[in-house]
Amino acid sequence: MAESDFWLDQSNAKRILREIKELKNIIEPLERAEKDLKDLEGFIELYSEDESLSEDLNRSLRELESSVEKLEFARLLSLPDDSKNAIITIHSGAGGTEACDWAEMLYRMYSRWCEYKGFKLETLDFQPGDEAGIKSITLIVSGMYAYGFLKVESGVHRLVRISPFDANKRRHTSFASMDVIPEVDDDIEVNINPDELRIDTYRASGAGGQHVNKTDSAVRITHIPTGIAVQCQEDRSQHKNKANAMKILKSRLYEKYLSEKEEDLSRRRGEKKKIEWGSQIRSYVFHPYSLVKDHRTGVETSNTGAVMDGEIDRFIDAGLKWIVS
Repeated sequence: MAESDFWLDQSNAKRILREIKELKNIIEPLERAEKDLKDLEGFIELYSEDESLSEDLNRSLRELESSVEKLEFARLLSLPDDSKNAIITIHSGAGGTEACDWAEMLYRMYSRWCEYKGFKLETLDFQPGDEAGIKSITLIVSGMYAYGFLKVESGVHRLVRISPFDANKRRHTSFASMDVIPEVDDDIEVNINPDELRIDTYRASGAGGQHVNKTDSAVRITHIPTGIAVQCQEDRSQHKNKANAMKILKSRLYEKYLSEKEEDLSRRRGEKKKIEWGSQIRSYVFHPYSLVKDHRTGVETSNTGAVMDGEIDRFIDAGLKWIVS
């Protein structure tokens, strides 16, 4: 960074700044823990001569415990992709309007969580429900360790409640899925043969009115060999939608490669994967009682309102520990 031409290459400068930040996130907590340990040793030595320092000794011990907890948590986010941005897609399950409403509720929950974390959200694709809610939404979550945190949220989320769309006030069960992949950056090369792509353009869907899209700006790209299809329609520019769709496609192909590699290693070792795509991970019960329970870790809370307002760190923390256990 001290070089005079450092900022001439903006892309490389941003990459280096990101790397510095990642390294600081590793080094600084370790240095803090070492300092707290030395302080505690000093207080223990003084306490042996003056027991009135017990309060200072206990405070120093708590500071060291806090530093060690941060180091332990950093260990949970030590995989190569954990520091990357995350591309998340929320899909409504079977159930029509009820499922679409549940998908929108999950979108709000994760949006609030991102606000708490200081993460930036950018919508790449949005398909509204026919009557209410969301059929599907794809977003990029930008921030340090966004993928590391959100990867444990991938799977099926189940809702049980009295449906506001049922005139008879009956209890309904709805499902929505959360798909999380790391955003591929410039450090990872994903080779895509243009001849293996089918690119379709169409008019973006919307509620109509004076702002309805009257041009074919929406883009769908299909990777023919794998059958992976992605689409973007949020921007009025077809060029930008195409660029965003390619970004998602590269990330999905990268994730598919990693998934196949992990499955191959698991077969060789005779292991069973802990996380399987499409598996039900959590239930949100609003009736006849209030309970949110993670089926993998057993973590639960009756404060459903706080959870739907984005207070999901307890589930994420437990999920990260569950993965490495």
